[in-house]
Amino acid sequence: MAFNHLPAAMHDALGPLSVTPVTHSVPMARNLRPRTPAKGTGERPDPGMVLHRLASGADRAARITHTEHLPPREGRHAVWPHRIRPEVINAIQRAGVEHPWAHQAAAAEHALDGESVVIATGTASGKSLAYLAPVLSTLLDGSEAPNGRGATALYLAPTKALAADQRRSVKALAQPLGNAIRAAVYDGDTPVEEREWVRQYANYVLTNPDMLHLGILPAHPRWSSFLRSLRYVVIDECHTYRGVFGSHVAQVLRRLRRLCARYGANPVFLLASATAAQPSVAAHRLTGLPVVEVADDASPRGELVFALWEPPLTDLHGEKGAPVRRTATAETADLLTDLAVQGVRTVAFVRSRRGAELVAVIAQERLAEVDRTLARRVAAYRGGYLPEERRALEQALHSGELLGLAATSALELGIDVSGLDAVVICGYPGTRASLWQQAGRAGRSGEGALAILVARDDPLDTYLVHHPEALFQQPVESTVLDPDNPYVLAPHLCAAAAEMPLTEADLELFGPASPGLMPQLEAAKLLRRRASGWHWTRRERAADLADIRGEGGRPVQIVEASTGRLLGTVDASAAHTAVHDGAVHLHQGRTYLVERLDLDDPDGPVALVEEASPPYSTVARDTTSISVLETDTEIPWGAGRLCYGSVEVTNQVVSFLRRKLITGEVLGESKLDLPPRTLRTRAVWWTVTEDQLDAARINPEILGGALHAAEHASIGMLPLFATCDRWDIGGVSIPLHPDTLLPTVFVYDGHPGGAGFAERAFHTAREWLTATREAIASCECEAGCPSCVQSPKCGNGNDPLHKRGAVRLLTELLRGAPGVAGEEGPAAPEAPGAPTTPETPAASTARTAPTAPETPVAPTAPETPVAPAPPAPPTASETLEAPPGGDPAARGRGAAPAPGRGAAAGTGTEEEPPDPPGP
Repeated sequence: MAFNHLPAAMHDALGPLSVTPVTHSVPMARNLRPRTPAKGTGERPDPGMVLHRLASGADRAARITHTEHLPPREGRHAVWPHRIRPEVINAIQRAGVEHPWAHQAAAAEHALDGESVVIATGTASGKSLAYLAPVLSTLLDGSEAPNGRGATALYLAPTKALAADQRRSVKALAQPLGNAIRAAVYDGDTPVEEREWVRQYANYVLTNPDMLHLGILPAHPRWSSFLRSLRYVVIDECHTYRGVFGSHVAQVLRRLRRLCARYGANPVFLLASATAAQPSVAAHRLTGLPVVEVADDASPRGELVFALWEPPLTDLHGEKGAPVRRTATAETADLLTDLAVQGVRTVAFVRSRRGAELVAVIAQERLAEVDRTLARRVAAYRGGYLPEERRALEQALHSGELLGLAATSALELGIDVSGLDAVVICGYPGTRASLWQQAGRAGRSGEGALAILVARDDPLDTYLVHHPEALFQQPVESTVLDPDNPYVLAPHLCAAAAEMPLTEADLELFGPASPGLMPQLEAAKLLRRRASGWHWTRRERAADLADIRGEGGRPVQIVEASTGRLLGTVDASAAHTAVHDGAVHLHQGRTYLVERLDLDDPDGPVALVEEASPPYSTVARDTTSISVLETDTEIPWGAGRLCYGSVEVTNQVVSFLRRKLITGEVLGESKLDLPPRTLRTRAVWWTVTEDQLDAARINPEILGGALHAAEHASIGMLPLFATCDRWDIGGVSIPLHPDTLLPTVFVYDGHPGGAGFAERAFHTAREWLTATREAIASCECEAGCPSCVQSPKCGNGNDPLHKRGAVRLLTELLRGAPGVAGEEGPAAPEAPGAPTTPETPAASTARTAPTAPETPVAPTAPETPVAPAPPAPPTASETLEAPPGGDPAARGRGAAPAPGRGAAAGTGTEEEPPDPPGP
């Protein structure tokens, strides 16, 4: 299909493309049936024509930088294994599935053989049915036991919404089986009066890792009959369990396996994943078990038209006179409006809760000008809503009442929203896996679909829309997690000991780092060793030591001051940036102003708000200082050094900007007085010498700006090489750091103990910094802009910045990189992660640090951290205090700019942080 709207020199990629390069050969079911063609489009809108109409407006065509066509794919059928009960096969056929796809049959066969299996196929490929067939068959067998529950199954979803959606699907599928299948959700929304019934009678329990960690495992005696009969554990959307969150979930699963063994059960793990590199390796890390991989997707797929869309430049000028592009939020709202007018059912994925609300509000206002009935058919969907609000939106989406939805990633994860025609993605979502997962939400019935990625005005998004090969010709990234992270492992050892005394034999289950941590836990008086093993010594709940989502403490309640009505909640880690005094808060299309953030309320932290209509949004700014605790590895880069090790970061939100709606124009800045937060973590850093500065023609007057610009851009580009998300990393730059005594740029993991991202940056530093240099050099701006070196949230107001100095500095640094002196051009990135746009401050310089948890979970020694000894679950004020050992300013050793070449350079990042996965 040709597109005449493309300007000259902008070419379509018309060749066939496999979204998931096949890197492993997996034996498939031998009972294949004849090929079946993909379903036709019927009366659904043709995606090419929809895009053509979107691009037909004034100046619209030039916004499309690339259009990728993924042709339809035929399906390959098989038959179910003979061990699946006939009643289950009949129920599946009544649901409209006459024969399974080949990968479904293969996965079911592995499950029935007692082999743990990961199904890593595309969106809408029928992964749910692949694990439900053996699970329902086994539960049906168990229903014939004398107690009616001879077999049970546990389903884990990363979000409540997905668990609720799966329960609806299971009940509909199992309806012909009568009362033999008793599916029930057990999460924080489950009424107390229903919980006992779930424990005693349900044989298919759907929950999330949070409830398993805090509610089920600590109370395992009450779940003994369920655990004793546990045959299967289903882990849906397992690719979301990455980073620190994934590492915590891995340890929760090891605790589950230990208790199952105690009750005589040895469940098979069935994992469903979006396309990912080496899914069996990631599944093994997650579960601790050998896992068979089924990755050959045999399902049909309709045509997918995928457009890369860059908003136009405006007449406005930003900081230092830099050109300003129209915001991705405003552009996405326009596209959602136009698609709704065309009658195209659409989901717009937005990276933050506030962004989702804003897109929905703008679209509703514009639709009301066309047809008031259309305005009611667009809504926002995000975390933080009350349970009844979430359920109502999900029902409206299922029924087709809603025509357009602006959603956070809460809707990305497998919820059945069949019938969608288009997806608009507001900003690169962080990984290619998430990009394809979101794009796959449209056309889920084998129909044609349209996907549009709208670029934000930052280095990574700009790079991607002008380098489509980085999206369409690279494999999806592998899942990164580290269950042996001592900051993660220590609290789970305590929780395991509280559930049942830990023995020497148990330590092997929890990993090789466990024996070394036990003496420290004893010394901290958290565990006591007796003849039967290690015992938990405290009266408090040991499970409360581990904050598995890194939310940094109790959620902050958002309360309407005049009525006392609870509007919702925000994670503690995001409270300082999201609901500070004076912040604008959006909820269900209504705008509120935060009157006061009270972190010391005896009933828990609360943000008091009142409804208002300010003509602006707010963006927080903060300062960060960093000190080196230990250097693990150091490599010469010419005269400079590339290092990796442990650091301590002190961060404080100090002010917020008021930005005009739609245009993003800065209207003013207000100061804030919030407590600092500290973090001991892992970092990569590089230094340059006086001789290198001279060779790069960097004089003292421009040093701060050159470092600052290089640091902004390098943080913006890192997600191409490490599977990280924006809230996972931060950074600092300074012309003379007191620990290195040289000009230094740091990039650090935003989680206690580290998450593996800085380590990945260390190992790919040459490719990473080469791509950074190219991104800056290839930008057409004169002195720096948000597409290369500026950050909208830089605490220093993007001052100083020196674009040309950054290019010369990186060129000189890379000249000394091992093995490739002076080599030009970036190597192909291995795996993109989340767009974490540039950000960093100097020794105590304003910047936008990651919104990751910054609570002091620091150990007495950085290299062998021990979980803190809490008197109780920490309150917000406690978790935000300085680290043990004194004043954070003294420990940070960088409160004042160090003498030397130029002033200390600050940092910043993109418009606002996205939301971490919520329960």
